[in-house]
Amino acid sequence: MAAATGAGACVLLIGLLALLMPGIALEASLKGLSVWWEVLFPALFPFFVLSEVLLGFGIVHLAAALLDPLMRPLFRIPGAGGFVLALSFGAGYPIGARLTSQLMEQNLLSRGEGERLVAMTTTSDPIFLIGAVCLGFFGRLDIVPVLAAAHYGGAMLVGLLLRWRKDEPEPESEERSRPAQEKRASPVETPIRDAKLGLGRLKRAIVAMHEARMADGRPFGIVLNQAVKSSLALMIVVGGLVVCFSATLQLLLHGGLLLPLKHAIVFALQTCGLEPGLANAFVQGTFEVTLGNAAAASRRRPGRHSGRADRPRRRRGVRAGLGRPIRACPGRRAHGTHRLAVRPLRARAAIARGDQRRARLLALAVASRGIDAAPALS
Repeated sequence: MAAATGAGACVLLIGLLALLMPGIALEASLKGLSVWWEVLFPALFPFFVLSEVLLGFGIVHLAAALLDPLMRPLFRIPGAGGFVLALSFGAGYPIGARLTSQLMEQNLLSRGEGERLVAMTTTSDPIFLIGAVCLGFFGRLDIVPVLAAAHYGGAMLVGLLLRWRKDEPEPESEERSRPAQEKRASPVETPIRDAKLGLGRLKRAIVAMHEARMADGRPFGIVLNQAVKSSLALMIVVGGLVVCFSATLQLLLHGGLLLPLKHAIVFALQTCGLEPGLANAFVQGTFEVTLGNAAAASRRRPGRHSGRADRPRRRRGVRAGLGRPIRACPGRRAHGTHRLAVRPLRARAAIARGDQRRARLLALAVASRGIDAAPALS
């Protein structure tokens, strides 16, 4: 009762904010729709269709038989979870949740195993991690190994830690309510049974896949047709959620309701000795990960360089005859206030003292940085 009342109050609050700030709500909704159509739909829809087709052809039973010796000791999850783990790491969320729910419907995973598998397979795809985050937001390719190790390594660590979680037993009423034709044997039971015949693990996996395909019985055309229909329906749901959360986030931000959360994050960052300006990225990333990444990239320190591409420029900018590097400062150089701009004055002072060699060296250093050196030697 209390939870329902709180949810209703939140919906009413967001509705009032949308009425008070309709322009912000419309702009945020259009932005979320653009993200869904331009990024999520082309990135996720092919993988949704592919996963449905692979499930129809019994590939999950093949993966279950092959990966069961690896998945059970490490994560206490049947081998069918290895298929979900591999495809979710390659395609990103929400493909892991989608496949897990389908395996639970086929009685290949229990409720507790499905919950632990979803917690481990909710990850981004490599295309988004490398293309959008590393190159698009930060403009650096050298941080790919660090982000990949933190992202996927953290997911594997979650799976290892959840191995010791005690799963709640399923209610007997749910087990009795399932029709008899839906109660299928585990894809590992057939390999164990055929082990007495001397078959290898690969052959037993192929036999399990063939039996699952024969039990399905649908032609390829029907499998593909149903895969496209279900994938389109799921993509529409994903798009609606993206638009909803995008508008909700902007309304809460402009309404000032997230300021207490932002101040708490600022205090935590200052306590840990981190940049307080990253609090905005934490707040936005809580609702939408793409907005959080963009906010974190915008908080880069202006004095830092963006990668290896800047190193040759720093090496070329060496004072002639002085042996000390010149630190580049693009922002100031664009406005004409870079410290190289004062070197023509130093060159004139050197000429006045009769030091022609130092004057020409200073003028040469000025000309190498794109500043007119003629006044220095006049």
